Amino acid sequence: MKLFFTFIFSLLVFNLYAQDLAVLKYKGGGDWYGNPTALPNLIKYCNENINTKINRKPQTVETGSSDIFQFPMLHMTGHGNVFFSETDVENLRNYLMSGGFLHIDDNYGMEPYIKKELKKVFPDKDLVELPNSHAIFNTVYKFPNGLPKIHEHDGKRPQAFGVFNGDRLILLFTYESDLGDGWEDAEVHNDPADVREKALKMGANIVKYAFEN
Repeated sequence: MKLFFTFIFSLLVFNLYAQDLAVLKYKGGGDWYGNPTALPNLIKYCNENINTKINRKPQTVETGSSDIFQFPMLHMTGHGNVFFSETDVENLRNYLMSGGFLHIDDNYGMEPYIKKELKKVFPDKDLVELPNSHAIFNTVYKFPNGLPKIHEHDGKRPQAFGVFNGDRLILLFTYESDLGDGWEDAEVHNDPADVREKALKMGANIVKYAFEN
């Protein structure tokens, strides 16, 4: 019954806040607040290029708070440790299963921690690598080779992993790409304009997919 009311509540709230995004604040000591200019810049890009009307100042929500149900898409990033409590796990699972979308962007070093915590959320689901043909690479902007490489760390190829509920992608984990660095103000990382453009276009694809699926 609790899940049913959460589902109904989330549908109503998603309709009211159909054009807002939030940064997910998690426990564990990792820098959930990393890349502070990234999401505002992505929002600006989306509003100017794909006709969204997202609030320019993203909100911050805690994993265990019912406030996450106000947003059709949550963004999560960081370099280090992540920990989900039992309350966080239940809340996040309910959010994703009832229509929410979570993008986790590994800012370098997050991968072993987030994989372990996601097993708490979905013990019966695995992260699966998305094929280059997936819709998220082909919504507004075309990425025939899949996830673009934005920052070099260990010489590994960029990979996009997902968790699905049926055919619907409900969680996207971007690894060895560092999209958020490409979304930040130009002077933060001094990335070339074409690299930042690739990052923003891929981000716009993610936003569009999250809002429409």
